[in-house]
Amino acid sequence: MNIYAINYVYDDSTAATRDEVRPVHVEFLQECFDNGRLLVSGPVDDGAGALLIVTGEDEADAMSLMDNDPFAQNDLITERGIRKWGVFFGKDKLVPANA
Repeated sequence: MNIYAINYVYDDSTAATRDEVRPVHVEFLQECFDNGRLLVSGPVDDGAGALLIVTGEDEADAMSLMDNDPFAQNDLITERGIRKWGVFFGKDKLVPANA
C-alpha cells in the first residue's frame, strides 16, 4: 500500500452547503479511518481547504476512494490534488492500527 497526500481547496461561496453536508462528510472520513484507509486529515489555512493522508494501491485507487466523499459528490471541492508521499521519518505514526 502506498501513502498519498490529497489536498482539498474550498471556495467561500460553498461554506453554507459544506456546513450542511459536513456531518455525512465526517461520517465518511470516520469510516475510512476505521478501515485503515484514512491515516490523518484536517482543515488547513483556517478552513480554506483540507489535507488528507490516505492509503491506496495506486493514485487511481486513492482518488476513487475520495470520489465517495460527500464533499466531492456535492461539488464542494474547488480544487483537488494528489501526491504520492514516500514517508521516511515518522512512518510508524502513520501505520494503521490494523495493518
